[in-house]
Amino acid sequence: MSALPSMPILTQSGGALIASPDSALRRAVLHRLNGRCRPVHQALGGADALAQLEKGNWQVLFLDRRLPDLDAEELIAIIRQRFPGIQVVMLNSDSACFPEENADQDGNPIAENLTMAGDAHGALRLIQAKEIQTKEPPPRGFLEAAAIQPRQIQPLPQMIGSSEAMQRVYRMVRLVAPRMTTVLIAGPTGTGKELVARALHALSPRSSKPLVIVNCAAIPESLLESELFGYARGAFTGAMQSQLGRIPAAHGGTLFLDEVSELALGMQAKLLRFLEQKEIQRLGSSEVTRVDVRVLAASNVDLAGRAARGEFRQDLFYRLSAFPIELPALAERRGDIVALAEHFLACMSAALDMPTPHLSEDAMHALVAHPWRGNVRELQHVMERASILVENGETITSQHLYFADSHPSAPPQL
Repeated sequence: MSALPSMPILTQSGGALIASPDSALRRAVLHRLNGRCRPVHQALGGADALAQLEKGNWQVLFLDRRLPDLDAEELIAIIRQRFPGIQVVMLNSDSACFPEENADQDGNPIAENLTMAGDAHGALRLIQAKEIQTKEPPPRGFLEAAAIQPRQIQPLPQMIGSSEAMQRVYRMVRLVAPRMTTVLIAGPTGTGKELVARALHALSPRSSKPLVIVNCAAIPESLLESELFGYARGAFTGAMQSQLGRIPAAHGGTLFLDEVSELALGMQAKLLRFLEQKEIQRLGSSEVTRVDVRVLAASNVDLAGRAARGEFRQDLFYRLSAFPIELPALAERRGDIVALAEHFLACMSAALDMPTPHLSEDAMHALVAHPWRGNVRELQHVMERASILVENGETITSQHLYFADSHPSAPPQL
């Protein structure tokens, strides 16, 4: 047998979380910890573990390689990004590790039958542990597992691209979609934040219920409260009948707050109360109504920076950003540009029942080299202009490409 090096006793600065569907494995870890850490919580799967990590102050996660819902290696990558201070110890849940004759008087498996692997550096050892010899290869270390190339994730509905940046987005969306967790979708204008919100709704158990979209920047501040919460008859001049607000209209479904950074501070306080209490009160009414709504929000500005400057409520920012998803600019995923361009051409041609034009080599090079300050939305407009300019031709060349920010006053000369 080979033994892992001794590990220091856990501090009281954070607790331990044990994530495994195997109750015997969880009991074995508890036995090993032997009161060295408080608190110690348990999770039955990867999504459950992630939800608990979001809420608590944790020092270490004991993670089963065999999760019922998520790929352990993908979960590790997310934990490294979202919770860099948490140490991860991988567990092997092979039932052969728990023979009945090696149980204590209470039926709990003894410590010698638990296989663990900490981080590859071996710098942070959290408890004493021994590895057993098996016919299977030994468990991989934390860094080795994280370095494995992730498998290709299927793109989200209406989204195109297989770049590493988009693979991360797909992975995050599919991970959080089944949960009630509030998601903040961040990214520059034109990167597809509304598409991500629609995908989160479509992949959730709420997909058969309404998805209500509110553009916070498009509704005047004086009308936003009545738009969101609704109003009772006679609440103000002209209120001839009661009106259902956007939030109760999303009951059972999803509410998407686009450009949430544009909310006035007073409206932010009302939204925070709704998020905390799940209750609304219509304008002009004393009746309080409970509403079951999952909230998604999007911002194209640095919301954390605004919160730090006092321009956005910090408590609301933390509530909205329980699970942030950052969308990359198009310039950060250049490998997807040609595929996106061809997709837009195919959609436009299908709508007009016309053959889809092809992109020449020089057109592809021009598209990939462009800075794309307007991101995917700008690319869509460029391809729409090109599809018009090519007329009945079969090939779009660089001459058909008109970049407004490069030539703002003159259309292309053909």
